[in-house]
Amino acid sequence: VQLQASGGGLVQAGGSLRLSCAASGGTFSSNDMAWFRQAPGNEREFVIGFRRSDSRTYYLESVKGRFTISRDNAKNTVYLQMNSLKPEDTAVYYCAAHTGGRIITSSIRNPSAYNSWGQGTLVTVSS
Repeated sequence: VQLQASGGGLVQAGGSLRLSCAASGGTFSSNDMAWFRQAPGNEREFVIGFRRSDSRTYYLESVKGRFTISRDNAKNTVYLQMNSLKPEDTAVYYCAAHTGGRIITSSIRNPSAYNSWGQGTLVTVSS
């Protein structure tokens, strides 16, 4: 599956953005999806993920209550709604897909568990 992320931009602290990740090829509805981010000088970190088989959402603790993930299988698109943004949310955001069946819980936050990645979209939050 090929992924194309979009929706990044510059926003003031406290503002909102919605990122989109459009998928093509493969069977989108059967994939477990996640968003990661990478700030300059930092490793790529898990932000939020959705496991289709049990409809569970997993969060980076610092985004819980502010970020949500959703998907529209008819449009082959997954979304990341980001509210109450903070300067520390500034990063390049990547969508990722796990296409090899149900992702196990211990792997959900591991970038290596995902075999398809979007190109990244930059989110900058000004103070």
